[in-house]
Parts: sequence; structure tokens; C-alpha cells
Amino acid sequence: MGLSWTEDYRGFKMFEDGFLEKWKQAVQSAGLITVMTGAGISAESGIPTFRGPEGYWTIGSQEYHPQEMATHSMFMRHPFEVLSWYCYRRAICANANPNPGHDALVDLENLLQDRFALITQNVDGLHLRAGNSLERTFQIHGNINYMRCSEECSQEIYKMGDSIPTTPVSKKFSLPLLEGLRCPRCNELSRPHVLWFDESYNEEYYRFNSSLDIAGKTDVLLVVGTSGATNLPNQVMHAVLGKGGLVVDINIESNVFGELAQKNNGFALQGSGGILLPKLVESLRDV
Repeated sequence: MGLSWTEDYRGFKMFEDGFLEKWKQAVQSAGLITVMTGAGISAESGIPTFRGPEGYWTIGSQEYHPQEMATHSMFMRHPFEVLSWYCYRRAICANANPNPGHDALVDLENLLQDRFALITQNVDGLHLRAGNSLERTFQIHGNINYMRCSEECSQEIYKMGDSIPTTPVSKKFSLPLLEGLRCPRCNELSRPHVLWFDESYNEEYYRFNSSLDIAGKTDVLLVVGTSGATNLPNQVMHAVLGKGGLVVDINIESNVFGELAQKNNGFALQGSGGILLPKLVESLRDV
């Protein structure tokens, strides 16, 4: 069912329909609770989705959309332009900080321990910076702070070099700086450790099978800031619903995941993760 906020006579906002009690009972009786996050939670930290004007990139006289830049084919044609674009994006992410929604998920992991899993589409690394554990965090689209060999001489993943500035003063990074982004094993160019639009999920880099395995064991799925536009999150959602799990969707706008949740006796909360997540986690303190 869809839920909204009401104000009592003191001006405090609260959930309608006794939702918090239903939420607490579901978590108390559940085994695994999984959180799946998307761009919405990072947008609250000031990270643009790069689907607007901030995402376009000029090469020569032509402008390219993010869906064109974030591809293996573009990297093959214009490797240094793609690297420059990702260095700029990384600088934007590096200058953002975790918000109360991220912090609440750290608290939730601390409360639930091995009953907690986090599947994120975000490549900014903010969940890890906030304090979620790498072991329980499934970065299904990679992490923009890391790189790997473009020729795949190995499956080694390594941090982007410290020589690359993290201050987004300019969109363009110099060729000498970008030339330094080379594989430590074979000296070929490195590439961002992110899933490009013309690539497929796999277990080695993106924990594809592990994420589906987690979904199949999930009793409560909390979806935050994602609308279901990509393949793996949709598979996670349907795997949870297929085993009769409860889905709670948090989004500032109506979306496919919220509609699916409501059709399957779940809940759609319209609002921001930064406001709603701390309230949901706080309600579990005495569970």
C-alpha cells in the first residue's frame, strides 16, 4: 500500500496506517534483510545523476550523452576522453559526503549484522565511506575509485592513482596525467572498474551470482532511490517477490518498484532516504 506523511497537532511528521509496527514485526520475524540502493540516495549527497546537462561531454565539436560515454566502444575509440570524463566524475564523488540515509544503513548493518546485505547500483563508494562493510556490500555496477587492466591481463582491481586530482576544477584532465593510468602488470591503459552500458554483469567483477543468491534468501527488501531501469535490480526484486518476501520502496517519485511492492502486499513510501531511513532504523532499536 502507498503511504504518505501526516502532521499531528504538534507538527511532527509520522507514518500513516500503523506502518512502523508492521515494519518492525516484519524485520523481527525475518531472516535476511536486504537493502537495494540507486542514484536517489547519492543525489541527496549532491552527486548528479549525469543524465542531465552535467553528464554531456564534448569531443571536438560533438557532444556525447552519458550512455554513449560509458561504453566499451567509446573507450576503444577515444580512451583518453573517456578516462578524463571518469576522472571528472570521480572528483565530483570524492567531494560529496555520505548523508543521513547512508549513515542509517550503517546503523542498520550494525543492528542486524549477518542478517543484513546491501546491493547498490551506485559507483561512488559512499556506502563504504559511511561505514558499511565491504563483505556485505554488493557493488553491482563497480566503484569509480578503482580501475583494472583494459586488456584484462589479470582480474586485479586497484585504486586509481593518487596523481589524479580529486578537485573538480576542470572537466578536462591533461594527457600526461591520464597516461599514468596504466596497468601495473602489463602497462596497458587501465579502465574504470565500472559496468558500461554495452557490457554484461558477471560474478568476477560485479558479484552477479552472489547478488541473485542473496535475493533468493531475502525476507525483507528495502529499495531506496532506484526505479528499476536496469536488469539485475529487476531480477533481485522479482526473486524476493517470488519467495513471498516483503518489499518496502522509498522514492521521491512513483516508480515501477513501488507499484510492484504495493501489488504484492508491500509498501511504497514517497519521500527521501535521508529522512525516512533514519526513522525506519530508529524504530528497530527495541526489536
